[in-house]
Amino acid sequence: MKTEWKKTEKNLYMPGTIPVSVMVPPMKYFCISGKGNPNEQPFQDKISILYSLSYAVRMMPKSGLTPLGYQEYTVYPLEGIWDLTEQGRKMQTLEKDQLAYKIMIRQPDFVTDEIFGMALDKTRKKLDGPLLDEVTFETMEDGQCVQMMHIGPFDSEPESFRRMDQYMKEQSLVRTTKTHKEIYLSDFRKTKPEELKTTLRYFVKPCELEMQPERECL
Repeated sequence: MKTEWKKTEKNLYMPGTIPVSVMVPPMKYFCISGKGNPNEQPFQDKISILYSLSYAVRMMPKSGLTPLGYQEYTVYPLEGIWDLTEQGRKMQTLEKDQLAYKIMIRQPDFVTDEIFGMALDKTRKKLDGPLLDEVTFETMEDGQCVQMMHIGPFDSEPESFRRMDQYMKEQSLVRTTKTHKEIYLSDFRKTKPEELKTTLRYFVKPCELEMQPERECL
């Protein structure tokens, strides 16, 4: 039976358009970091590398190798953790050239360092280049989060972030970092901006009001 993340892990990837709390366990990822405008070619090249590696793992049985624990599955969606460079944090308005990011694609539990190495070797035969040397294989845990589905262009995401901020205030939650995660449920190279679906995720923790219980969390 084919494992499809949209069905088996709907609560993690397919929230509604109203903010909710979710606990995200440790997961394995192929990752690559960078900075700059995501509308420019270097960002697109990094996406291509991640997908090439992910499909190299997905298609291993067709090349005569079936990893231990392998089960047919749908490749996971692209994700990204977004931040600003030091210079970008000092600016009054968002400059996309000052964005810093780590983009990633989740891998099934059977993937090991050895499988990662095999995927690199297989991909190098088709796409040899310096970007492959920048890819890392990591386990990351998002932990307690607040997330919601944003429908529409990326530039309108602040509307959804405001709703998430209000939800956190109501639930006595605060962000653990100014970075946030985006999970791209649409292919933004082919989808109209107004139809894009993106899961937005904050990393959070309970607001501590030990000494001043009447004070609001900021």
